[in-house]
Amino acid sequence: MKKFHFLILPFILLISACGWFKSPPEIGKVLAEHFKNKIYKDFDTVAYDSVFLKTMDSLSGKFVNPKSIKAFYANNNTQPKLVTQFYINGQLDSLVGYLDQSRIHGFNPKIFKVDEIKGLLAELTANKFKKVQESYPVIARLELLAANAYLNYSNYLKYGVVNPRTIFSRYYIKVKRPDSLGMINLLDGKSLVDTLRSVQPESAQYKALQAAYLNANSENEKRILSLNMERFRWRMPETGSNYVQVNIPDFRLTWFDQKDTVITMKVCVGGRREQDYEEKLKVFAKSGNLDDKPKNHETPLLFSKINSIQANPVWNIPVSIAQSEIYWMARKDPFYLSNSNIKVYYKDKLIGEPDTINWRRYSRDKLPFRFKQGSGGGNALGKFKFIFDNGSSIYLHDTNNKNGFNLTNRAISHGCVRIEKPLQFAELLVKDSYTYDKLRAEVDLPPIDSTHIKWYKKRMAQKADTTKAFQLKPAWFGPKKPVPLLITYITAWPQNNQIEYRPDVYGMDDKLWAAMRKFR
Repeated sequence: MKKFHFLILPFILLISACGWFKSPPEIGKVLAEHFKNKIYKDFDTVAYDSVFLKTMDSLSGKFVNPKSIKAFYANNNTQPKLVTQFYINGQLDSLVGYLDQSRIHGFNPKIFKVDEIKGLLAELTANKFKKVQESYPVIARLELLAANAYLNYSNYLKYGVVNPRTIFSRYYIKVKRPDSLGMINLLDGKSLVDTLRSVQPESAQYKALQAAYLNANSENEKRILSLNMERFRWRMPETGSNYVQVNIPDFRLTWFDQKDTVITMKVCVGGRREQDYEEKLKVFAKSGNLDDKPKNHETPLLFSKINSIQANPVWNIPVSIAQSEIYWMARKDPFYLSNSNIKVYYKDKLIGEPDTINWRRYSRDKLPFRFKQGSGGGNALGKFKFIFDNGSSIYLHDTNNKNGFNLTNRAISHGCVRIEKPLQFAELLVKDSYTYDKLRAEVDLPPIDSTHIKWYKKRMAQKADTTKAFQLKPAWFGPKKPVPLLITYITAWPQNNQIEYRPDVYGMDDKLWAAMRKFR
């Protein structure tokens, strides 16, 4: 008897594969029951599969995520899962409703093929097929267009339509993007409507921009609002409720704690890159001549944590500044380096008398020297430097040139961020009166706590003792705990029940608009 079972099983599998002894697939049962139409009981999966695959080939070239869609249907034997699950209960109609209303997010519904989806739904609902085979291309096309539109709409709202890291060369914030497994799980979900509701942006900032967008009359205003709605859709790293934000177009640093502002101050950021930068960079790549190298001091966008404070910092002068500025100043004025407290190093050894160097002997593009500006009042970093991990050698710092904070356009630095109130910022970071008074003493300020006056006077006496060579050196302090820092770029945002607008100082709005134009 067992031997007979082993013989009959392959035979049953063979004739089943050929379409023998088959019952209607789920889609056939669902549509037959709904329409009370017997033709669907003859639904042939083999014939439908052929139509589905041809339809997939014709459409997938224009899909945003064709691999994920193909993987999902390969895993499900090309069954029309969405039509089977969500046609009868009206959820495909709900999808159409959300797609139709996508204008409230700044999208054009046409990008989701919503009119064609509506037409296919109407054709299926009309129930005028004479033979079941006539329904196959309608079901297949409806299934695939609905799947593509559902994925795109959900991803656009949850993650944004553009990955900023692909269009901005100095965007170093790791934004979360949709992945294949997530999209496959999305298509395999139990409710379209639940997902469509869940992906609607809920932040108060986004909703305020959205309301302003719907009320805006000017096309330019709508453009700016749309761009910043997109920025608020990007899945940024988790900052927590207590963090520091530098918004480049606003030239301002703000420390947030929950919804409260701890402190806010003006900042100076990196200067905008030269006009026609990309073209000039190509010329430089060919010539290798530093005179052809275009300037780009734009402050990068990044996320990190402030982990240390340096009082009386030393400035390790970057090679680019040494080549473009220090070299020429030293050639012009032999005493420029010593007067500016700039030390020169050759092969990591300090040169005792840099004023004797004959700079005309050296080509500025092959300078064998390194330059450091020592601690003190003339240091370009001022009295404080606030350090956080990043790959661009960027930090927040004080400055000995306070006039920059009076400018309207404060994109004037070499890339680092100069802050207006470094002492108050340092106090908030250390959150400890003893540590704060020690930090004040390093920059010759008396303590806040009178019990610390004794060691402050001792410290000042050491500095004033001319019998000993006192050398001012950097002193390090740690914040109470690392504070998240986000350097970002927002040109419109809600504040005090109105929308604040700022100029597109780096031209990033223009670049983002070009990337988003196809979605409008």
